[in-house]
Amino acid sequence: MQLALDQARRGLGKTSPNPAVGAVIVKKGKLLSKGYHKKAGGPHAEIAALRNLAKKNAARGTTLFVTLEPCSTHGRTPPCCEAIIAAGCTRVVIGATDPNPKHAGRGVDILKKAGIEVTSGICADACQRLNAGWNHWIIARRPWVIAKYAMSLDGRLTRPPGESQWLTGEKAFRDVHLLRSRVDAILVGAETVRTDNPQLNVRGIRGAHQPWRIVLTRSGNLPKEAHLFTDEHKERTLVFRNQSLSAVLRELGKREITTVLIEGGGAVLGEALDKKLIHHVVAYSAPILCGGPLMALGGRGAKNSQESARILNPTYTRLGNDLRMEGDVAF
Repeated sequence: MQLALDQARRGLGKTSPNPAVGAVIVKKGKLLSKGYHKKAGGPHAEIAALRNLAKKNAARGTTLFVTLEPCSTHGRTPPCCEAIIAAGCTRVVIGATDPNPKHAGRGVDILKKAGIEVTSGICADACQRLNAGWNHWIIARRPWVIAKYAMSLDGRLTRPPGESQWLTGEKAFRDVHLLRSRVDAILVGAETVRTDNPQLNVRGIRGAHQPWRIVLTRSGNLPKEAHLFTDEHKERTLVFRNQSLSAVLRELGKREITTVLIEGGGAVLGEALDKKLIHHVVAYSAPILCGGPLMALGGRGAKNSQESARILNPTYTRLGNDLRMEGDVAF
């Protein structure tokens, strides 16, 4: 299953609105084939692994490991359960169950009725975490929201006026672009566009897709010459005027956008926090003291520490001189 997870990670950020899934085929302890879902509309991981077998009919008597329960209904592609049965696999080992209540367990039942041995729940936590955004969207039809920001050691969002907006170093810079490559959209407020003129693209990640760029504005007063409206990805920019963040997220969910990365500024991040719209946080801290009034997160704030949002199972990673902290948010 760890090999299947490695395969699935190759599809992160490229399969939306489908999940990232990996599969491997084994017989008598020998790895015969592996595959992953590369893009929506393309072969699912199970089909890719079956097609990658060296010989025709080589799947007979094998065990198929797959990170997500095989699909049982017709969508952009035929059901994987039918292909697995036809191929002659005798055992299927599943990581995570399909989160959609309409489909959950249905693939398992179909395989069992066909006489295939099924084992479920192997590395289930890792398999579920892999598609946290998609799991949320498939149920709520709203995107999984990640709040990302870089701050000074004293919690400020930018350097003093007139200097580069980048607080952190090269390793953190690359990490941000890897994060961008795995989401469907990046969202900022109008002031960020006016002040920083960000590109909000993915750089230095081979084969990465370009996420949608979302701008929230009240006045509609945005610089026409900004990168978001003039570069090669200008068709991937959406502007929402005078709408609440909640309403925008609902609309993005309808557009099959499953994950949104909020990159600023402090007012938008503060609104997301106040309205309890954040599911996950990725925060970078630089060893610098800036001072000044511009805090990383604005908004009304919690009334007291007991009502503050908590970060569950935070992880800490050193990136050069910078520190990256991330975790799920509990309100």
